[in-house]
Amino acid sequence: MSFSEKLYQNFIEDDRWLLLVNGLKVTILVTLFALLVGVIIGFTVAIIRSLHDKTGKFKILNAICKVYLTVIRGTPTMIQILIMYLVVFGSSSLDSIIIGGIAFGINSGAYVAEIVRSGIMSIPIGQTEAGRSLGLNYAQTMRLIIVPQAFKNVLPALFFIITKFFSLVNAGSRDFPAFAFQRPVLEKIQKNIVANIIQI
Repeated sequence: MSFSEKLYQNFIEDDRWLLLVNGLKVTILVTLFALLVGVIIGFTVAIIRSLHDKTGKFKILNAICKVYLTVIRGTPTMIQILIMYLVVFGSSSLDSIIIGGIAFGINSGAYVAEIVRSGIMSIPIGQTEAGRSLGLNYAQTMRLIIVPQAFKNVLPALFFIITKFFSLVNAGSRDFPAFAFQRPVLEKIQKNIVANIIQI
């Protein structure tokens, strides 16, 4: 069979190229949604943690953020997706793209938080003192002086996170091009995991 025949059989016949287009659409939607959720969570956690490091306030929130970072960064992404899909949203009729975006967003939020926190901590303390001497409170100093400088410093690392999650979602779309997060597929995986646990 020649290359052109294989190409026709795999992509053109029965409009199979539409599966790739649908998979790309799902990949982009999940990535954008995960990016939005991850940046919101990441910036919030980073500001809480850096505020605690500099002022000693928000001890309880800082402890919650530490637990979140430890758990999310210490468990595999696939396990988090399975938990979100089969346990947290198992009985809901929420769209799979939204569930996938939330799962990837919570995961990426932990990495974004540490990246942004390192960017905030890299800004010299003199910048904060200059803002306070101008009469700005801590929130204004962070919003007007520190965060814009930190954002410029962490932009390359944030771009890496975007490409990482685009490739992760794309890997899922490659296995199941029409839909990256299909309930029957995940239920089959769940049954296999349970069967393996029972055998042990």
